[in-house]
Amino acid sequence: MSNKSVHKTGLQWLGLGLFCLALLLFTAMLGLESYTITSDVLPEGSNKYQKAAIAKAAKDLDFTGQTFGSPFEVKSAYHEVFTKAQGALEATFEKSGAPDDLGEWDFKLGDGYFKDQLFPLIRSSSTGPITANPWLWFGLTFGLGILGGLLYILPKFSADPGIKNDHIYHSPLTRGLTLTWRSVFLGFTIIGVLAYGVTYMSGQWVWPAVTAGVAILISVLIFIVQNSAKHTPQRSASPDMASGTLGILGGTYLIVFYLLLYWSPYLITPWVIMVNPLTEFLSGGSASQWSVYGTLYTVIVLVMGVRMWSKYQHNKYQLVRTGSVMFFQTGFAFLIPDLMSRLGGPSVDLKLIWPLDYSFFFDWNLNSLLDSGTFGIFLLGWGVALIVIGVPVLTYFYGKRWYCSWVCGCGGLAETMGDPYRQLSDKSMRAWKYERFIIHGVLVAAIVMTAAVLYHFFTGNAQIWIFNAYDIRKWYGFLIGAGFAGVVGTGFYPLMGNRTWCRFGCPLAAYLGLVQRYKSKFRITTNGSQCISCGNCSTYCEMGIDVRYYAQRGQDIVRSSCVGCGVCSAVCPRGVLRLENGDDTDQFRADETRAIHITADSVGIL
Repeated sequence: MSNKSVHKTGLQWLGLGLFCLALLLFTAMLGLESYTITSDVLPEGSNKYQKAAIAKAAKDLDFTGQTFGSPFEVKSAYHEVFTKAQGALEATFEKSGAPDDLGEWDFKLGDGYFKDQLFPLIRSSSTGPITANPWLWFGLTFGLGILGGLLYILPKFSADPGIKNDHIYHSPLTRGLTLTWRSVFLGFTIIGVLAYGVTYMSGQWVWPAVTAGVAILISVLIFIVQNSAKHTPQRSASPDMASGTLGILGGTYLIVFYLLLYWSPYLITPWVIMVNPLTEFLSGGSASQWSVYGTLYTVIVLVMGVRMWSKYQHNKYQLVRTGSVMFFQTGFAFLIPDLMSRLGGPSVDLKLIWPLDYSFFFDWNLNSLLDSGTFGIFLLGWGVALIVIGVPVLTYFYGKRWYCSWVCGCGGLAETMGDPYRQLSDKSMRAWKYERFIIHGVLVAAIVMTAAVLYHFFTGNAQIWIFNAYDIRKWYGFLIGAGFAGVVGTGFYPLMGNRTWCRFGCPLAAYLGLVQRYKSKFRITTNGSQCISCGNCSTYCEMGIDVRYYAQRGQDIVRSSCVGCGVCSAVCPRGVLRLENGDDTDQFRADETRAIHITADSVGIL
């Protein structure tokens, strides 16, 4: 059965070929540039003494004018220059102190200077075909990729309406992972992130150790205290056959991409140079790795949004919902922040809400908003209003779907690029137990971290007992903001499903879910008498909910994890499931089985 596939038209094969060519060129770009160190591109320190020391060190080491073939070589050369300049400044300071009434660390080069200046240096010293023709390479990568994707998608609009499985469990791209392979990938990723975390935290092992301890504690609670080890998980996403090879390759590519994006941006310098003209046109500023990410993110949501339209063209709700996430990603997350920058104001994604936007209450962001006058104060008030008024009120009326399925960028990427992998979400009881522990644990961590940074902002004291506010927020940003949301949350789409972050990690989803579960009009109503137990609803639920279990019993679904995407309703052949906003005083709606069961006794048959 593993050789089954869906027939592709000639136009689709052409589109697939163009997309693969664009992806190949996009990847190959990273090795096409060379790097020349000149006096014009040497990083400037905060004063003339640092600048002079760096220039002299480069000249003494004979690096000025040299050309290097890779960013690794430039990094090594720059480190030698930095070390020599740092030593010279320290010797001068020991001999005669800092001149011109400069402080010690205003005169010296601190260790953080090398890390901060590495990416700007490599970028400014880049020479090669991409630097010479960035728009050409943008067309060869983004342009060909968009064209190829649309050529592959557009013929799908001529297909008969309705959802078709299309051998999703046979394809090497969407088959998923066996339990062994899933454990291997997840285990190595967790160990790798925690091990690198020690380096990221400048040798502090306490935070990785605490995180590992919490993970072990959760596993103990699930496997021993709740006796999960004695039961075989039901409706697991693990395939019986071999794991999907293309899915593994795709997941690996995404994981590596996020590792470079977050922690080694100097290695993706050619991509930054390529999008720089577009960034300058939109915002008036220079591009960074986040410009690459924002452009790529938006393009993917738009193109794969068209795919969603083709797949769910029979369902008006899905057409409008997909258009909504495309609009909010393009306008609110991509264009409006750039427009704000061009107008000289703070660059803010107006749809981001704390605690998903975990840096909202950081001192640098609060100071930036407060220093931006009336508009900045408005943005601060807007953010706070969303947290304390917008979330509870809108969730009361519409459930968490108003944000998670209509507005959120994370949800938008999951619903578009991640849609081919939605069936890989694990519906087992064990996965649900992990979900509840982890996502609410992240919410608690976000609250504690935010309390620490606000305490520091108002008191000026970063030390809270034995903890430091800077260390807490740095570790949260590393582990949750980058490791969980990026590396695992998106990199594991082809491996564990498209809503891994939304389901297990997003603190805002946890906040929304609590409101939805206990005080919301939203529910998915079921008509159990019409259910034929086909299982389509459970198969396509990206949040790991065994929808069929509820449908068979005529039980309304108010699970806190449900994002109201409506796909379960769209794929139901009998119209059993409906998304509704009903009377929240109907307390029995999720507690009682309301399907009518006819028995011999009930009809008087002996």
